[in-house]
Amino acid sequence: MSATLPNFGRQSPVFARLLMNAPIANIPEFSIGKPVRRSEDPALVQGRGRYSDDIAVEGQLYGVVVRSRHAHGVITSIETDDARAMPGVQAIYTGADLAAYTPAKSPFPLKSDDGSPMRGNGTMFFATDKVRYVGDPIVLVVAESEIAAREAAEAVVVDVDPLPAAVDAREAAAPGAPQVYADVPGNVALDHTLGDMAKAQEIIAGAKHVARLRIIDNRVMVAAMEPRAALFEYDSSNERFTAHMQSQGVFGMRNGLAAAMGVPQDKMHVLTSQVGGSFGMKGSVFPEYIALLHAARELARPIKFTEMRSESFVSDHHGRDHDVDAELALDADGNILALRMTGYANLGAYMTPFGVLIGAINIHRNAQSVYRTPVMATNIKCVLTNTSPIGAYRGAGRPEGNYIMERMIEEAARVSGIDAIALRKRNHIRPEELPFTTGVGTIYDCGDFTALLDSALEAADYKGFAARKAESLSRGKLRGVGVGQYLEITAPPTNELGEIIFEEDGSVTMRTGTLDFGQGHATTFAQVLVSQLGLPFDKLRLVQGDSDQIRIGGGTGGSKSTMASGSAFIEASEQVIELGKRAASHLLEAAVSDIEFSRGAFSVAGTDRSIGVIELAKRLRTATSLPEDCPKSLDVSHVHKASPSAYPNGCHVAEVEVDPETGIVAVVRYTLMNDFGTVVNPMIVEGQGHGGVMQAIGQALLERVVFDSDGQLLTGSFTDYAMPRAMEAPPFAVHNRPTITKTNPLGAKGCGEAGCAGGLPSVMNALVDALKERGVSHVNMPATPEVVWRLANGM
Repeated sequence: MSATLPNFGRQSPVFARLLMNAPIANIPEFSIGKPVRRSEDPALVQGRGRYSDDIAVEGQLYGVVVRSRHAHGVITSIETDDARAMPGVQAIYTGADLAAYTPAKSPFPLKSDDGSPMRGNGTMFFATDKVRYVGDPIVLVVAESEIAAREAAEAVVVDVDPLPAAVDAREAAAPGAPQVYADVPGNVALDHTLGDMAKAQEIIAGAKHVARLRIIDNRVMVAAMEPRAALFEYDSSNERFTAHMQSQGVFGMRNGLAAAMGVPQDKMHVLTSQVGGSFGMKGSVFPEYIALLHAARELARPIKFTEMRSESFVSDHHGRDHDVDAELALDADGNILALRMTGYANLGAYMTPFGVLIGAINIHRNAQSVYRTPVMATNIKCVLTNTSPIGAYRGAGRPEGNYIMERMIEEAARVSGIDAIALRKRNHIRPEELPFTTGVGTIYDCGDFTALLDSALEAADYKGFAARKAESLSRGKLRGVGVGQYLEITAPPTNELGEIIFEEDGSVTMRTGTLDFGQGHATTFAQVLVSQLGLPFDKLRLVQGDSDQIRIGGGTGGSKSTMASGSAFIEASEQVIELGKRAASHLLEAAVSDIEFSRGAFSVAGTDRSIGVIELAKRLRTATSLPEDCPKSLDVSHVHKASPSAYPNGCHVAEVEVDPETGIVAVVRYTLMNDFGTVVNPMIVEGQGHGGVMQAIGQALLERVVFDSDGQLLTGSFTDYAMPRAMEAPPFAVHNRPTITKTNPLGAKGCGEAGCAGGLPSVMNALVDALKERGVSHVNMPATPEVVWRLANGM
């Protein structure tokens, strides 16, 4: 295991000032680039974390949702009388009671190719006339205890006349398929093309080499460590709601809840404490939240909701589920001419905020990756089915697009006879071509994709693979090596708060609008301030997750938090320094132009007169009188303006061993070579890589949500749904080879989703390489032991 730290000599001028300003004592331990242990962890590993289910208030009630047991059918009756009469039951609500509220809609108003608006948007709420998937919410039961609420929920009788179900997206879009909605013909909510399809077809028809594959990106469970939980309150004296709940940013959740409830945003207070994993899912406004807010207002009592793990399998948004036919055209020399993709994105029964964006936009935008691709065209049909809704899941289209391209590169190498590594290098966007405008309009600003590939192969001992393959064969095992290059387009950093408050006790409070749900923000942002202001690491405290205490913020998602909040804190720190120079000029009796700031202290140039930044803040706070032009404090509340996306990229190299007698695939070596720009904390970045790769291994080899033809979930527990465990984790070698972006002051590119983006193709390419001697050229995910056993044995 290793981690090569960035060469800070190649940083931007702004970043160079960070290290100049840091105090000597802090540079070795706590500044940018150092593997500082996470300050968040002691409380978590000692069981002192405070999650949503840990929050309780006096007089709270409990809410339990009655969900559909049918995937599709007409509701003929809902009998609640027996449940209402049970002990402790306070209220029961159906969809009819909630008709006044506005369901959450996708904020991306895309149009189909014929100009028609997408259909089926804004329908996700409590079922009233029909149920459309197993888990569809129908009734909310509120009682004095959770047990009483669950027992009463069991007494609710919902009669449904079953209808045939549409499950697979490709089949659901075919003529004669069951219709999920009467006003969505053919179940196609959106038929969307990006790029010049006719041009792509023309090029493919005349190309020397054409690679063709049908690529399945299998549906997966989010399976966050902590199930969804929330506590809702209503104060009638000021007509204000308080929501203690999980989110990925309190403002996004606040705004969504307020819109659904039809109240001003300042009447919705959202508080998010620790969150046990989200991966995109917990940023959505789920229907039960609206019902619970309604009940809290109606009953004038707080109401708590905690889903059971079994419930989460059907009620949480699922991820992925795309079915794409791809064609990659090459000329005789192996130059990429065109990539054409046509396929289906399964939206599930209801359109979530990000479902169409993932399938119709993000796959196309990320599929070009690091390669010159003159023509790209994608047509995706976003299809509504009788399955759980699809939402954002780690990467949200970025891993999917990169996976398609990397599988197509390998297939193109096979059909053309060109070595796959040579083919990659031949088509890399070269450093001298940067900045490079892609066919989808994005502008890559920096990177060295060929050098990064070479570094990855060297770190992985690619040349020594033949000997390892022979050794595996001597034990009856098949061994393969796979490369997965990737480039992601991060979410563009939105306006983000960077607030620095010097407290009376000598501590410093940092406030920002991104949200940590496992990423280590408190440590990361503290390292930025250590480097910029020379503040003691142990005096820095992060405040987040409170829509009253934080005035603006874009939340966490799309690998943008370090870029957004880190940049906000850099800019805020520069304002602190400017304020400090003005204040120090009075205290040290010198002109402002003579005041210097270095190593955490203000000093008069050419003298030994100086004062530390924390001491100066204390003096200002306790001063009884100050000159008019002297700042009253060093506190700063700054908003970093929205900046462009960044383009983290890298290369993963995986080696797998296949046991042909059992079909079991083991990932035995794994190398990550990353270009994340400025790496604030390499230990945290390495951990993000481990987690992302393990999720990729899970999807590639184990995980698959399975519905039967009636839409019943067959993988409804961890007994049936396979997740990667610690024993599946390979030895990781993590390296950073940065090029520094200028899209943000920190020079960072984001890293949270890269493990999935590089992990899926590297593992699957390695598996295909292991099986190629058995005549196998393509395997779709998940490559479960049964699938691999059949392929390895010619079945």
